[in-house]
Amino acid sequence: DYQTPPESNANYAWILHMLSHLKKADGVAGFLLANGALNDSDTLEIRKKLIQNDKVEAIIVLPRELFITTDISVTLWVLNNNKKGGPRNGRMLRNRQGEVLFIDLRTWSQNIYEKKYVKLTEEQIQKVCDIYHTWQTTEGKFAKPELYYAATEKEIAEKDFSLVPSRYIEFIDRDTEM
Repeated sequence: DYQTPPESNANYAWILHMLSHLKKADGVAGFLLANGALNDSDTLEIRKKLIQNDKVEAIIVLPRELFITTDISVTLWVLNNNKKGGPRNGRMLRNRQGEVLFIDLRTWSQNIYEKKYVKLTEEQIQKVCDIYHTWQTTEGKFAKPELYYAATEKEIAEKDFSLVPSRYIEFIDRDTEM
């Protein structure tokens, strides 16, 4: 169902590889990619198809300097073959078809450790899990400025199928308060 990824861009080859190994009925995968994969122009048709096929469940931008091997900000992608809802792992999930949850953690960089690298605390990791799990079970608009936003497929299509969280999450201009 998807185009062949361009030779110059392995991100979408990796995404499609992960997707091909998921259980058809209820497979879920989480993996890290560079932020460039969120809006690459040479992979627009593949990204568009992933969204139209309702495979992308969540996009979580992590803080810069989280990993020793790179100082760039990376993104945790969550793919899901079944966003219809129902009982799952002891919880009753709502139907999330046609939605993608965006979370932006780039401001969570206050926990600086050795050699200026960021380390998320257990409490911060739990907070992200709580946001994700609450979204999976809560009906209605789901948004918190500067942190998360649940976008519809229509909203994503209106933004040319970009998966860049800052295109959906509201950021407050604090300069107007000066």
